[in-house]
Amino acid sequence: MNMDYLEAFMYVVKFKSFHKAAEALYLTQPSITARIKGLERELETQLFIRQGRGITLTEKGKDFIPFAEQMIRTYQQSKEKLRSGSKKKKFTFGANMITAQYVMPEFIWFFSQQLPTLEYDVVCGGNEYILERVSRKEIDVAFVRQLDNYSEEILSHSFLDNSIHLVVHPSHPFATTQMPSAHQIAQEPLVFFECGAFNWNLVHKLFEAHNAKARIRHKVGNMEIAKSLILHQSGIGFLPKLAVKKELETGALRSIDVSHLMNFNQQIERIHSSTINLPKEIEKSIDEAAYQFEYAVPQLKVKS
Repeated sequence: MNMDYLEAFMYVVKFKSFHKAAEALYLTQPSITARIKGLERELETQLFIRQGRGITLTEKGKDFIPFAEQMIRTYQQSKEKLRSGSKKKKFTFGANMITAQYVMPEFIWFFSQQLPTLEYDVVCGGNEYILERVSRKEIDVAFVRQLDNYSEEILSHSFLDNSIHLVVHPSHPFATTQMPSAHQIAQEPLVFFECGAFNWNLVHKLFEAHNAKARIRHKVGNMEIAKSLILHQSGIGFLPKLAVKKELETGALRSIDVSHLMNFNQQIERIHSSTINLPKEIEKSIDEAAYQFEYAVPQLKVKS
């Protein structure tokens, strides 16, 4: 039986939504729908009843849950057994999508300078997906958006600053303005990027708290499109630090101080299973690579 089908089924059961399951697995909703339909074809039975935007499990769907859990568990156990029996185990990093896109390429280069003989894989996905795989010990160390609470099975450490910044083109009047008001910001055409990468409610609350109505010109679901629109002076916008780090360093974009309006501090955290003791050399190399990335040091020297 296709394991992707089973995984999609369990995520839909967990979130009670095709859309939320797709977000957690970082897939499109049509992909989740196709996997569920494929599973229903294999089983020759209907698993969900679709009612508008809502879904409910059929009786046969409910009956199938323990079997799906067992098959996934058996599959994972077999992978663990085969992996533990191999001569050399690869180290596995996990990263949510914003970290994977904007941090991991440079981080991995710095990290590999410290441990050039270590073999490793990188797994990318949404926060929920990465957390679950860390819990199952399929990922050794992961970098995810900061959460208020983790299970007792997971240890977390602060990793990188990913605060939300109000960014503008250098020619924008705000580039020379000291601490604009919420009403001044609301009057500007806004490029609004919204996804599950971090808590966008903070941005909404900024305007609500000051009784200001934002003038949203572009609402997009892609970080690079949002950034490109701002670079092309189509508006100003709130974007996470990691997404605009290079542009802020080169001066292609300017960050505007809005600390007087709202606290936009957010972190990317390093997490791993509480039952895994990271080798000291790996933990040290992760910390050094993070430091080098944060402060844009162009090169690391390999210690002899």
